[in-house]
Amino acid sequence: SWIFFSHLFSGSAGHKMDSLSTANVEFCLDVFKELNSNNVGDNIFFSPLSLLYALSMVLLGARGNSAGQMEKVLHFDHTSDQAGRIHSEFGVLISQINQPDSNYTLSMANRLYGTKAMVFHQQYLTCSKKFYQAIPQTVDFEQSPEETRKTINAWVESKTNGKVTNLFGKGTIDPSCVMVLVNAIYFKGQWQNKFQERETIKSPFQLSEGKSVFVEMMYQTGTYKLAFIKDPQMQVLELPYVNNKLSMIILLPVGTASLEQIEKQLNMKTFYEWTSSANMVEREVEVHIPRFRLEVQYELNSLLNSLGMTDIFSEIKADLSGISPLDGLYLSKVIHKSYVDVSEEGTEAAAATGDSFLVKRLPIRTQFLANHPFLFFIRHSHTNTILFCGKLASPETNRLEQDGLSQL
Repeated sequence: SWIFFSHLFSGSAGHKMDSLSTANVEFCLDVFKELNSNNVGDNIFFSPLSLLYALSMVLLGARGNSAGQMEKVLHFDHTSDQAGRIHSEFGVLISQINQPDSNYTLSMANRLYGTKAMVFHQQYLTCSKKFYQAIPQTVDFEQSPEETRKTINAWVESKTNGKVTNLFGKGTIDPSCVMVLVNAIYFKGQWQNKFQERETIKSPFQLSEGKSVFVEMMYQTGTYKLAFIKDPQMQVLELPYVNNKLSMIILLPVGTASLEQIEKQLNMKTFYEWTSSANMVEREVEVHIPRFRLEVQYELNSLLNSLGMTDIFSEIKADLSGISPLDGLYLSKVIHKSYVDVSEEGTEAAAATGDSFLVKRLPIRTQFLANHPFLFFIRHSHTNTILFCGKLASPETNRLEQDGLSQL
């Protein structure tokens, strides 16, 4: 299916199913399912795009079986005719999404840190810089792990507008580390139609186990694309950010359906179907969504292992000889942290039309009331790429997860 590549950025919306965006969605859903089964009842939030990007940076220097496993897990194995093109397409994709004039802040910190004994191949350095705007660094894990920890944390903080702080807690950098992949991303968008703060009220949010917590519930009425899905019963709402470049898609169970039912049926096919233009119809909608901020961190070694990416974590089996000639080179840790802020902010709504004096003969409005757990995706419309995927299970508790299992 490599011919799709040439169409990726032709500006035509007709070629949405290109290899990179397909890989991005498939990888996104794989990671989500895995995190979901390891974190029952917890908020989930990650960036499939930046994770794919960071891992592709490692793939660039992986060889043999290590590369084969990575390509399979990242869903690049369908594009083998053009294996090298994945890397150059990535550069184009990221620059499209990350245009500086955009009315959103998207800051990504991606870097490979290697042990002091490493010498990087010149070709790897050149390609990493060219395709990923990233230059790997060597640090002294062995002699000064604390110093190294502070150096990495400071770099990540500076790359993410000061939002992602203290990525590595005290004592989490092991002197035996050989190579660490760091990936952090921060997002703050402006809604196409802002929510008026005066409309935000404290309101109950039902948690899955029958308890409820009070949240700041934002409210607005507007014309939005909304789908009603019958099985499982849900509403799918699209909330555009400024310029319609990005939008948030919310999957909200309604009626007797539970979020678990949606999660069970969620796959590539159903995701495209539920969010298809055939289903998403513009309607007058009363939107109620909670204000929330999520900051979640995962160490993904065991998750990637269970998806089938095993060799790169093994000192004996890893073949990363394209990165450096050093013997026994393997990936010690993959750390991923994402931060999102969902608030009222948006572009000022158009001047009020004095509609308080008009007789309201509007069509019947649909209620979209997100007062119980839901799934959400932040998507780049033109390239159909999922930047973020999340589950808001409990707006109040933002825990730090390690490996999706234990507390950091």
